[in-house]
Amino acid sequence: MKILAIESSCDETAAAVVEDGRRVLSSVIASQVPEHRLYGGVVPEIASRRHTQAIVPVVDEALQKAGLTLAAVDAIAVTYAPGLIGALLVGVNFAKGLALATGKPLIPVHHIRGHIAANYLTHPELEPPFLCLVVSGGHSHIILVHDYTKLEILGRTRDDAAGEAFDKAARSMGFPYPGGIYIDRAAQSGNPDAYHLPRPKVEGSPYDFSFSGLKTAVINLVHNAQQKGQALNVNDLAASFQHTVCEILTQRLMAVAQDRGASTLVVAGGVSANSGLRQQLQGACQEAGYRLYFPELSLCGDNGAMIGSQAYYEYLAGNLADLSLNGYASVRVDDPTQLGR
Repeated sequence: MKILAIESSCDETAAAVVEDGRRVLSSVIASQVPEHRLYGGVVPEIASRRHTQAIVPVVDEALQKAGLTLAAVDAIAVTYAPGLIGALLVGVNFAKGLALATGKPLIPVHHIRGHIAANYLTHPELEPPFLCLVVSGGHSHIILVHDYTKLEILGRTRDDAAGEAFDKAARSMGFPYPGGIYIDRAAQSGNPDAYHLPRPKVEGSPYDFSFSGLKTAVINLVHNAQQKGQALNVNDLAASFQHTVCEILTQRLMAVAQDRGASTLVVAGGVSANSGLRQQLQGACQEAGYRLYFPELSLCGDNGAMIGSQAYYEYLAGNLADLSLNGYASVRVDDPTQLGR
């Protein structure tokens, strides 16, 4: 089954053609990062406008690279939630138009489910059940994936997501947007023990995350040094911050794995590309004897291929949409209806 998938939840306009949930026939991404970097982060109105300009050529290129016409695909898939509502609506309405014009099935895909599915493309042997850590700019979850479309949230962030904390801490250190990659690079030359930073916990919820206090501690440290005219070693601070975030993520995931008896662990989302997180988790899993899976680097960020992969399993489960499909800024990944109704 060949699925044309569209992703427009934030600042990448992406389309891909995926066969049977596991084989990428094409994947095209139009990034808006250079423009949003001017403002230090994503500007929703600009993102929406750029999606409207890019979506037609991106979809055309995805079909061309796959060597297919629109008539030759079997279904249309689209990210419908969560994300920036204006950005989502561009993709949703375009996909609805394609479905109406061609009579193809329309498959709604939850963005976080798509990130998890990126691992199916990288590791064709991977099948549920498994425990998944989803870490991105807007999300930090620990999810028990019982089946391809049956998920259970075991832990989540109570405030900032890990990726958001990376970007805001990076901004205070003088790095451009998106800041996570710059912190990762600087950390390679820094001392992770140079600065002692807080490791917040959520009382009564041992699997949940809280990164707001950690982010604020870094911002305050930078501002206080500036006010006193003191020099900061940015590489050391970046290394200390990255090590702390990755330690928190690793400890929570390993605790859940031990308590739930899970031996197959999966990581997904933009922060899964972070070298510090990969190193810490690989060490912990090797020591515990767990199997660990990461998506390849090209599939860590937002892309259409991951949406096409998850769409295949949504289709098999009968999770289809009609032309009343809407975009939603927030829908739980374990919502059984998947449509926020």
